[in-house]
Formats: sequence, C-alpha cells, structure tokens
Amino acid sequence: MRGNTVSTLRRRASPMAAFDRLPPDLRRWLHDAALPWSPASALKLWHKALRQAGGDPARARAALDAAQARAIARDARRIWGARHPQAAVACRAG
Repeated sequence: MRGNTVSTLRRRASPMAAFDRLPPDLRRWLHDAALPWSPASALKLWHKALRQAGGDPARARAALDAAQARAIARDARRIWGARHPQAAVACRAG
C-alpha cells in the first residue's frame, strides 16, 4: 500500500522542518517567546548570542530575552506611543 506519498507534484519541506532542526535550547526558548520569531532569524540571533556568551546557553537565552524585550518596546512605542507601559519597561531593561 502506497498511501498518498506517490505524486508527480513537487515535494516541499514541512513548515515545521526548520523548527525541528533548531538546537533544543533554542526550541525551548521559542516555545515561550512572546513574538512569532522565524526559525531562520531565531537561529541567527541564537548563534550570535551564544558566541557572545562564550557558549553558555543560559546567558544566550538571557540575551534572546533582552533582544525580544527591545523588539517589543520598539513595537509598543510605534503602535501605542512612548507612554505605553511595555515601552517604558523594555526601555529601562535595554
């Protein structure tokens, strides 16, 4: 029995395939992330953070948290203005 795996259509990678290839620590961080990071941008940021953290995954995750806080603050300022509480909190953190 062949099922539905035989076709003349071009095969595409699963949308989750890129996520599945990410390092486990990064996948765990993305699971709780507040923003919808793409696997490619998250991996790029992860490699940079890991390099700067001297290979320490906990410090790299903290760097990702800080990057996410900056992104949220930037969006909050643009969308709701500088007086929005999230814009103020993230500005103090970053």
